[in-house]
Amino acid sequence: MGIRRFAVPAGAGDRVIAVGVAALMLADGWSGERLGAGLGLLGHALLAAGGLALAARRRAPVAVLAVTGLCAVGYEAAGFDVLTVAYLVAVYGAVRAGRRVLAVTASAALLVTLQLTALVFRDGPLGEVSVQARGTLEIAWLVAAFAAGEAVRQAEQRAEEAERTREETARRRADEERLHIARELHDSLTHQISVIKVQSEVAVHVARRRGEEVPEALLAIQEAGREASRELRATLEALRDDGTAPPRGLADVPELVERAGRAGLEATLTVEGLRHDVPAAVGRTAYRIVQESLTNVVRHAAATTASVRIDYRPGSLALRIDDDGRATPDTAPVPGVGLLGMRERVTALGGLLRAEPRDGGGFTVRAELPLERTS
Repeated sequence: MGIRRFAVPAGAGDRVIAVGVAALMLADGWSGERLGAGLGLLGHALLAAGGLALAARRRAPVAVLAVTGLCAVGYEAAGFDVLTVAYLVAVYGAVRAGRRVLAVTASAALLVTLQLTALVFRDGPLGEVSVQARGTLEIAWLVAAFAAGEAVRQAEQRAEEAERTREETARRRADEERLHIARELHDSLTHQISVIKVQSEVAVHVARRRGEEVPEALLAIQEAGREASRELRATLEALRDDGTAPPRGLADVPELVERAGRAGLEATLTVEGLRHDVPAAVGRTAYRIVQESLTNVVRHAAATTASVRIDYRPGSLALRIDDDGRATPDTAPVPGVGLLGMRERVTALGGLLRAEPRDGGGFTVRAELPLERTS
């Protein structure tokens, strides 16, 4: 949101508006009729300050509202009958930032203060002074500034909602495409690999029954078929979600740790921070990261212990899975499909993932998943 149309930075546009408003108000002050005997130099300084303060209306809308309001009271006391354009723009900025109640309250207070200031610092009949004060800040202009700020605020909210909807649609299409890929893999690969696996095992069995020496190539085909079948099954589990079971999440992580324990691994689970609900996509991703990490530990790491740590933070969910396997910084494993899949999931959520050998031996997987995606 920092760049607007025509590639003009928002900050530069605010500065241009601030200088323009200050120049407009100074010109109005110089050319208009002076009411009362106020301090001319101070009045002109307040006119300029009120306009230039608008340069910070995006960063500090409340402060700018207060500064422009005080400047309006100041040059009213100095005897300048000038429309407070700076305050109107400040009201627009405050309402656009969502500070509607504050803008209404401050404007009502300013109207009363201007009336009292005119009565104290201006000479003449009470009715004439009141009319002059009302000319300083027309209520119609104030309402217009409020309405414009509210309209822009709602338009920006609708644009942000539309952007979120597009992102959700894109994710849903990606999930559907993953499901389609999983089904295609199941239909095209699983059967063929199963045939190769069965045929090689039959050939090995027949050769051994005949007392013949089994060729090394045939044994290699048999082992490759078994490994390919296991890897394909694990990949399909990560890809497909056909609705036959509820989606997995953080509540299912203890089951993963328990399953790893039954496989002979001394696995522990530690949960830190105040537990709270997380978005479903974050829960699914956390589950898949733990699942893939523990699966790799059991299959490839030759580890005896593994620890899973889940940290609930105010704006994110942090995961860390460590093992004491044989990985070292000098023998870093080649990233496989599982690690690439984890990285894709984390990146889709706008998070960070680190997966690398530890200095003292073993492997570590660290992930930080934001609870709200930032654009």
